[in-house]
Amino acid sequence: MDKIQASGDGSASARTGSESQAGNGEDEAADGLARYKDDRDFVTALARGLAVIQAFTNQCRQLTISQISYRTGITRAAVRRYLHTLTELGYVRCQDGSRFSLGPKTVSLGNAYLSGSPLGGYAQAVLDDLSETVGEACSMAVLDGTEIVYLARATTSRIMSPSLNVGSRLPAYATSIGLVLLANLAEEELESYLARVNFLPFTANTIVTAEALRAALADARRDGYAIANQQMEVGLRSIAVPVCDKAGNVVSGINVLANSARISVAQMRSQFLAPLRLAAQKLGEKASERAAASG
Repeated sequence: MDKIQASGDGSASARTGSESQAGNGEDEAADGLARYKDDRDFVTALARGLAVIQAFTNQCRQLTISQISYRTGITRAAVRRYLHTLTELGYVRCQDGSRFSLGPKTVSLGNAYLSGSPLGGYAQAVLDDLSETVGEACSMAVLDGTEIVYLARATTSRIMSPSLNVGSRLPAYATSIGLVLLANLAEEELESYLARVNFLPFTANTIVTAEALRAALADARRDGYAIANQQMEVGLRSIAVPVCDKAGNVVSGINVLANSARISVAQMRSQFLAPLRLAAQKLGEKASERAAASG
């Protein structure tokens, strides 16, 4: 394995200049950690190390130190040290001395979450059955901050975005799963979300205002489902329902994705809603069983 080029002798006394600035207010503001400056138990170095890992995406699988610094707001000198540590631990690979990618050890981080989630591996079997029933692609996701994170996906030969896999993230306001999950937030949680979200117009149909989002969420609460009509990508429609345990807690959301040239909005409701709700019921029952067993 290639080693990362050193930027000094590595001793504490040599870490001056831009490296020693990693804890000052300017750098904290740059990488979004300024709000934690008064939290004495918050480990900034750990947060930045995780930010380096999260800089890698499906679209950016190989990155240089400068690219990671730009994406995270962390100084290049600090990024170099984090990459060295992650490389030595097996979470990152150095391809040619300048380009880096995630190592297979990072899979263990996500697998630990999936194994301990309320639905575990059961969700994949349910989505596979749903996908076979409706003849379209299906997904399950949860809300994380202002985004949804995909936990399971079932594909068909008809349609599936190759850039979206387990672990992929999308803005909640522009997805059907995101809408049903946001619709079930408490009012204070929704207000917090609206204070943090940055609306971007992916298509002409994308929701881009808080007022429009509130209206869509009101519809989702009333109907018990949500349809995203070409909000993320022209030509794609999806319909989603929440997955609730027996106590009524929303644990995730599932959807069916279809090509808008083949399936109208009315057909999304008439053909997909009933099997989608049945799948959500199965998942909710399993989530309750696992919660009872672990409790």
